[in-house]
Amino acid sequence: MAGIDGALKDAMALGAALVDSTSGMALGMVGDSAGLDLQLAAAGTTDVVRAHQRAAEALGLHGEALEDSLATLTHQYHLVRPLTSPGGNDLFLHLVLDRARANLAMARHHVRRIDAELVA
Repeated sequence: MAGIDGALKDAMALGAALVDSTSGMALGMVGDSAGLDLQLAAAGTTDVVRAHQRAAEALGLHGEALEDSLATLTHQYHLVRPLTSPGGNDLFLHLVLDRARANLAMARHHVRRIDAELVA
């Protein structure tokens, strides 16, 4: 089982944060890419996660859960995954990937593995 810091380092991203979706606070962060404010990204992404949850409720998508969400920027991908592992309630993982080097299929596979192994 991986701890928060180990799981985030394992993500091999420009930056990664484990975020509490109730407060918008990052519980753990790794990465020091220039121009990347992970605290600000965590807070902004919290609003996106909440919007997805409200939309699913409004649409009556019972039994359906947000598996992950992707924002595609000019030079980055932002991959967000609400955690489903025990102890992961109200937490999500936010990965910032270099678009030129990232493999999205592998990144999605990797965050699923982190979710399964994470001990919060």
